[in-house]
Amino acid sequence: MAETAEAIGPDATGPRVPRSAGELFSVFTRLALQGFGGVLPVAQRELVENQRWLTREQFLELLSISQVLPGPNIVNLALILGDRHFGWRGAAAAMGGVLLAPLGVVLALAVLAQQLQGLPAVAGALRGMGAVAAGLVLSTALRLMGGLHKNALGRPLCALLLALTVLMVGALRWPLVAVVLGLGPLAVALAWWRSKP
Repeated sequence: MAETAEAIGPDATGPRVPRSAGELFSVFTRLALQGFGGVLPVAQRELVENQRWLTREQFLELLSISQVLPGPNIVNLALILGDRHFGWRGAAAAMGGVLLAPLGVVLALAVLAQQLQGLPAVAGALRGMGAVAAGLVLSTALRLMGGLHKNALGRPLCALLLALTVLMVGALRWPLVAVVLGLGPLAVALAWWRSKP
């Protein structure tokens, strides 16, 4: 019974807490090995829905921070979550889970792809994987939209910022760094202004 209370956290309605750095390692290894074309959709399902270590809102917050920091989003998210629960040991375990097994898979696939690169079926398979990856990212975005109702900006402002981002990056072909440096501070200022008492 004590283990159940510890795993659930301070209140029974809140997110669970990982039991150990080893559990962090195994969960992040499992999600990393499922993430062909991108790990974020799998991370959202695993961390929010299956493990219940984060609420949708908490996942969105961590993802936002992870996207602003340099480096891969999922590695940043793993480091932050691991550090939050077990300090540097948790950060190392979560990061190791994200990186070690996929590194072995990628190296093996690189050797295999070099041997098979001339086959038309391989080129077709890679194009198909690109379409699947785009669909996974879109489905994750749609799933996470429900968490925006608690966002300080609210859905209309979030939708406006999304539309501006798509317009600037997708249609006008502005550099992503310029768009982030322009719209990021604006979004932060609007969120601060709207959340003032």
